[in-house]
Amino acid sequence: MRAAVLRTLDTPLSLEDLELDAPRAGEVLVRIEAAGVCHSDLHYMTGDLTAKLPIVPGHEGAGIVEALGPDTGDRLAVGDRVALLWRPRCGECEACIAGSPVLCRYGRVFAASNGLMDGTTRLHAGDEQVHHLMGVSCFAERVVVSQTSAVRVPDGVPPEVAAVSACAVITGVGAAMNAVHNGAGRPLAVFGAGGVGLCAIMGAAMIGADPVIAIDIDDAKLELARKVGATVTVNARTADAVAQIQDLTDGGVDWMIDAVGQARTMEQGVAALRPGGTLVAVGLNSADATFAVPINELVQRQKRIVGALYGSSNPRIDLPRIFSLYLAGRLPLDALIATRRPLDEVNEAYAELRSGAAGRTVLVP
Repeated sequence: MRAAVLRTLDTPLSLEDLELDAPRAGEVLVRIEAAGVCHSDLHYMTGDLTAKLPIVPGHEGAGIVEALGPDTGDRLAVGDRVALLWRPRCGECEACIAGSPVLCRYGRVFAASNGLMDGTTRLHAGDEQVHHLMGVSCFAERVVVSQTSAVRVPDGVPPEVAAVSACAVITGVGAAMNAVHNGAGRPLAVFGAGGVGLCAIMGAAMIGADPVIAIDIDDAKLELARKVGATVTVNARTADAVAQIQDLTDGGVDWMIDAVGQARTMEQGVAALRPGGTLVAVGLNSADATFAVPINELVQRQKRIVGALYGSSNPRIDLPRIFSLYLAGRLPLDALIATRRPLDEVNEAYAELRSGAAGRTVLVP
């Protein structure tokens, strides 16, 4: 099986032939049809976030079920088209029972072991173990994943759209649907018009926020933001973003979604809130990254800062909702897909991502 392998930090991925074990109890084998090129993988590739090496990156994927392991029940069948989730759902821990499955205890198992739910790997290069990233590792022709990491995809949803929906879309749209409350008719801004930011803009438009303000430093990305729902755009390279937002909204926004994850944008995001406003943080950074918050402004103006992992979603409920909204024409997800590349061009795809290319690149093994 062909796969892209990270062996050394900050070096190109190597394309290798790996052995993939058969699925064990509660697991499925999936042939990958599409895999999104996401910035989160880059954090692991550069060492901003840590993982055991060697490892196969890729966590935004979709494909077709080719085999079932023992004790998988009737949730999935061979031939099903599925999108892959990078958060498992055991259904038994406190987080799952409380309705916050993105905080499932098995997320820590994935992170600590870089294996599947039992902490072991199905990937090998001869006698050498190769690890899984986020329980998915879809920069490969095939994957073995937990059955809880696979959600059926309805007819009419292309593989590329299904793949990006399982990460960028559910994170961005989910933040607008789940972390923003009573947003209709109220000003909302999104810092960053990359893949997740564009999805947050779509979600903000869908819930009726007004105006929907997109902030970025790239005019091409801002043009794409207008196409997917932004009513106003601000180029933070050429303008004072905070002053512009305050002028546009008579004092600030009720909701700010930060899809960048940089200290500067989050500080600007807090400053651009009106009294009682909320910053929703969805962008990741290195594990030790921090940002400064003026204490008195936080207290006296009653501003709030909340995190939204995976769009604060319940993926088994929210991902089918997203597919339904797409099929109904309510989410223009096709506009996200900028480039399609074969798996062998994964390093070129990440060079494009580093250069700031607009839209999402999808690998097609």
